[in-house]
Amino acid sequence: MVHLCKYDQISNRPFYRIVAAYNKRARDSKYIEQLGSYDPLPNIYNEKLVSINSGRIKYWMGCGAHSTKPVAKLLGWLDVLPNSLKQRWRRLMAEKLTLNSLATALVDRDAIRGGAANGFLHASRRKKQTSFW
Repeated sequence: MVHLCKYDQISNRPFYRIVAAYNKRARDSKYIEQLGSYDPLPNIYNEKLVSINSGRIKYWMGCGAHSTKPVAKLLGWLDVLPNSLKQRWRRLMAEKLTLNSLATALVDRDAIRGGAANGFLHASRRKKQTSFW
């Protein structure tokens, strides 16, 4: 099993090792091999530091080792393993949201300048008049 192992050298400062260990052992017990490290607190550049040995992680996954959800999320962010469908969906929705916001900003800019899109906006916002009789 590939999971996070807490490294308690400094109090009030979480730091984790990414390790390959037997699945029957406790989280912080003896492990087979250290595969990387993860520092969840952002540094002065607002970065969370992750270092991995991708070759060894792929080796252990190929041997049949499973990863925990936090490790799978980290490996998905680093493009070592494919993301889950949920993560793909969130990324797709975020891209769609940014594209929609850019499109509305461009349309608003054209409307303010009085460009060609101005007439299109007014025509599309008009209500169609229908008579019932």
